[in-house]
Amino acid sequence: MAPPSAARISPTALQKKCEATISSNHHPMLWALIGTLIGVILGLSVDYTIPPSLVKYTAVGIIGILDSIFGAIKAELSKEDYNPTIFLTGLIFNIILGLGITLLGERLGLDLYLAVSVVFTFRIFSNLGVTRRAIIDILTKKKR
Repeated sequence: MAPPSAARISPTALQKKCEATISSNHHPMLWALIGTLIGVILGLSVDYTIPPSLVKYTAVGIIGILDSIFGAIKAELSKEDYNPTIFLTGLIFNIILGLGITLLGERLGLDLYLAVSVVFTFRIFSNLGVTRRAIIDILTKKKR
């Protein structure tokens, strides 16, 4: 049996309330996407050459950042709760772990940065797959 308060809300009013709640929760993600876009544009427009000794670290750092961003987008769109604290701690942890494994590999004379790149890239594609399905679900629900 439904609670008395649920009987007073019409389905359209409930849908509007849910849509308002969902749209109000997208603001942090929107700002993160805008900031990322601005960073990419600035990064591409600046004429700076990365020293060859730091290329591996830069690549691992960028892929770790992309993994965290796509994970946050997935969480936002796939009915998981997006939490900025989890995003920031995951971002920092990904970067530190990736750079640490890359440094260890360099000290051992192994190309462990390749393993880190493969894992992060796999996670990015996995997150993109879930995101794509969530977007398709959202679009098909709006057409109904």
